[in-house]
Amino acid sequence: MSALGIIGSGNIGAAVARLAVAAGIPVVVANSRGPQSLTGLIAELGPPATAGTVEQAARAGDLILLSVPLTAHTAIPAGLLNGKVVLDTSNYYPYRDGRIAELDQDKITTSELVHRHFPQARLVKAFNNILAHHIPQLARPAGAPDRTALPIAGDDADAKTAASTLIHQLGYDTVDAGTLAQSWRIEPETTAYTRLYLADPATPGEQMMQAPARPVPAAELRRALETAERVHVADRAF
Repeated sequence: MSALGIIGSGNIGAAVARLAVAAGIPVVVANSRGPQSLTGLIAELGPPATAGTVEQAARAGDLILLSVPLTAHTAIPAGLLNGKVVLDTSNYYPYRDGRIAELDQDKITTSELVHRHFPQARLVKAFNNILAHHIPQLARPAGAPDRTALPIAGDDADAKTAASTLIHQLGYDTVDAGTLAQSWRIEPETTAYTRLYLADPATPGEQMMQAPARPVPAAELRRALETAERVHVADRAF
């Protein structure tokens, strides 16, 4: 495939970049601080990874991973992502993002909010329901008996197919979680969010960022999605 543009060099963006490089996919990584701030990450990744501006990452290929804090997405010019398949990793964390009334009132989902800023992008919610350190831990070759599945959600069937193809190359199966309006099923505190992938689902919250992962096959993920109940965002603790 052509290069994968990655906008956002935080934990999720860096983890996906590592898998892409391991799969032989060129990546162009960008963040708000500029290419000079990415020297260490690019050296770690090695070829075929390069640092670029946000504009260069957006032009790198047909698929873009957007992995920035929710309130930072509006700093990216909307037109940059026109026509692109955008894998949106966004989650709403009120402690970090402040209160957003439309989300607190369950009027829209997080990815619908992001899509409103990028109306001509072909948005697919992905990689938002798994802890960053679990992404490399659980990646497996196609056909592996312990291959894990990740959910995707979106309104564009062809975009979901493209996103699924990439995610398969990176080491995961995928399960369709529905439309962007239904993507609440994979948002924080639902049955398909992060704890599903913990070796010990009862791990205390303060220990989750170091806790080991366990494989989650597609059938188990489907059950989690089917039984998910919408969490009232205004009542969420984080």
